[in-house]
Amino acid sequence: MDETGKTEKILIVDDELINRKVLEGLLKSYGLACVSADSGPAALALLDETIDLVLLDIMMPGMDGFLVVKAIRKMPKFADLPIVMVTALSAKEDRLRAVEAGANDFVAKPIDSTELSVRMTSLLRMKGYHDEVKDYQQHLEQMVAEKTKALRGALVELEHARLATVRAHMETIRKLSAAAEYKDEDTASHIMRMSRYCAVIAEHAGLDDEAVDLILNSSPMHDIGKMGIPDAILLKPGKLDEQEWEIMRRHTLMGAAILGDSTSKYLEAGAVIAATHHEKWDGSGYPKGLAEEDIPLFGRICAVADVFDALTTRRPYKEALSNEQSIEIMTQGRGKHFDPRLFDIFLAKFSLIEAIQQEYSDDPS
Repeated sequence: MDETGKTEKILIVDDELINRKVLEGLLKSYGLACVSADSGPAALALLDETIDLVLLDIMMPGMDGFLVVKAIRKMPKFADLPIVMVTALSAKEDRLRAVEAGANDFVAKPIDSTELSVRMTSLLRMKGYHDEVKDYQQHLEQMVAEKTKALRGALVELEHARLATVRAHMETIRKLSAAAEYKDEDTASHIMRMSRYCAVIAEHAGLDDEAVDLILNSSPMHDIGKMGIPDAILLKPGKLDEQEWEIMRRHTLMGAAILGDSTSKYLEAGAVIAATHHEKWDGSGYPKGLAEEDIPLFGRICAVADVFDALTTRRPYKEALSNEQSIEIMTQGRGKHFDPRLFDIFLAKFSLIEAIQQEYSDDPS
């Protein structure tokens, strides 16, 4: 059951009856509703907008799992539907083929119930937030259209509607940022500090007022993709292994997918920041290894602000560093991790950075 009280519905696709029965039992024990199909064509016939996730076997006669995924992704209304593939295949090529077809995640046979629960919970939660934002935007568009038609020619009323839409965008951003905080250990103060650090750098880099406002209100969503990262990895107190890091790095692309394709300039800017705030000036960052000015400006600004706040903030697995220690570390990354011009602006205006740091401190004393 999701946060609205709705029971999520899972489509199980497997040609083996015993496998379907086992999965049905597991899903019902999680409080989920489910329907089953014994083949690819039967699954496509059952697919509708009430389905929240597809649990799909790869090895099936006739239309196998790869073909089913491709068929689903060709339908625009199911482009974002989470698909988890159940496979006994271990070859990297087979998994890459599934990703290219459009699968979101995998579970291996024999199925581990805990792993299945974690993976499905993360995907369902991410879909829930995605659907909420999509529905909210559609509601806003409908509301604005109705207001425009009813109040055509009444300029004062139209201005009120415009301001209401802006406030609604801001509320959406606050909800998305709060959702990311819920998954991570970041505090609301971190979001406030980091976004204002970005605004200081942007303003003194010569950006106009509109651009400064845009980065101030879109940068809080930089880590929204962490909603799709399993808690076992996201909240792990120790060092992540290579496989865990590979999963963690996906939060950049997940964030871009959640926020992208929006009519809101704030969400579109947030998508750019989410995708690029871990890129590095020398091209050694992720997810795409962009370098220098191929990295969007907002991503380069956010990289400086986010690293400084991470270094100076206490976490369960580390103590906060002093500002002096943090600056010493970051200076080594000038021209490597950070855009040298933006880093120099950050240092030149450090008195403003410190004022923000004190105003939005995690320590109330």
